[in-house]
Amino acid sequence: MGIPYDSKEAIDLAEGVMKTIQDEARKASAELEEVRGCFPNFKGSVYDVLGGLKLRNASLTTIAPTGSISIIAGCSSGIEPLYAICYVRNVLDGQRLVEANPLFEKIAKEEGFYSEDLMDKIAMKGSLKEVEGMPEHVRRIFVTAHDISPEWHIKMQATFQKYVDNAVSKTVNFPNSATIKDIRRAYMLAYKLGCKGVTVYRDGSREGQVLETKKTVQKDIKKPTPEKAYGMRLRKRTGCGNIYTKVFKNEYNEPIEIFITLGKAGGCAAAFTEGLARACSLALKYGATLKELKDELMGISCHKQEGFGPSKVLSCIDAVGKSIGEIVMQKEAEKINIQKNNGFGACPVCGSQVIYVEGCLKCISCGFSECE
Repeated sequence: MGIPYDSKEAIDLAEGVMKTIQDEARKASAELEEVRGCFPNFKGSVYDVLGGLKLRNASLTTIAPTGSISIIAGCSSGIEPLYAICYVRNVLDGQRLVEANPLFEKIAKEEGFYSEDLMDKIAMKGSLKEVEGMPEHVRRIFVTAHDISPEWHIKMQATFQKYVDNAVSKTVNFPNSATIKDIRRAYMLAYKLGCKGVTVYRDGSREGQVLETKKTVQKDIKKPTPEKAYGMRLRKRTGCGNIYTKVFKNEYNEPIEIFITLGKAGGCAAAFTEGLARACSLALKYGATLKELKDELMGISCHKQEGFGPSKVLSCIDAVGKSIGEIVMQKEAEKINIQKNNGFGACPVCGSQVIYVEGCLKCISCGFSECE
């Protein structure tokens, strides 16, 4: 429709659309009431007023999380703005799919400024904000989630909330540089405008995220080393003796350091294991995952092998990879155990209780969600 997301015109349109949906839903519920009667707790409810509609349904509307459903349907996700004009979607088995917005491609081709080089530039930036040679009216219309200020995100959610009985699923996107003060301001505005709930997400704040721009992927964000850390030590027998792999995590349950020691001290062996540990720790601090480290280290062999069958250790490096793999498997097993217990278990991020909300496993303390 050529209307920018962060504009009064968009807010007015959203209000008109959602009010129409609510009015029609209540009209249909009132017709159903004539056949089946009111919902059991109608008396004393907010609808029980003189001259008010008698409804069959206590609540009629919600805006649910539709990230996965929208992919299947090939449409936008709920009331969200575009995440990016061109982005990387992380799917199963570590696959990375580069996707571009089809409406933007269509307009770019119609107006004659489309090129593969342009799409590569946009993929690097994520938005049109810093891309040169872009028509201003196109730049204004195709604003992305990170181009839009948190205030406009909240205003749009609050507009829909006025005509929605239950809560509204909406994410307020923040850059990685966002502060606690920025988050607090968004929460307070959402409260002031009547939102029933609000979700914020700071870009790059989790070990892995479903949607990324190339800029996000290539960004060098070094995780600080905390004063205190906790972790797990695993021992493997190798042809060089016992090797001990210790993985330490920060308060957010993110792996940040690895220490490796051989039972036999001194010489090149000690220098080698210390060097390997430092390299692994540096990789973790710059965004590598334990699974990526495991995949790189496992399978490297030398002339001193130990054990038989699945327990066979091909080298000291293979032993470290296998130890890290066991930690990864334990983490996955914890998630599966939580799901089997219908969400009543420990959060894999902070250790607090997790529950199922709107079909998603969510932590009641830190906001971890399996759906995001």
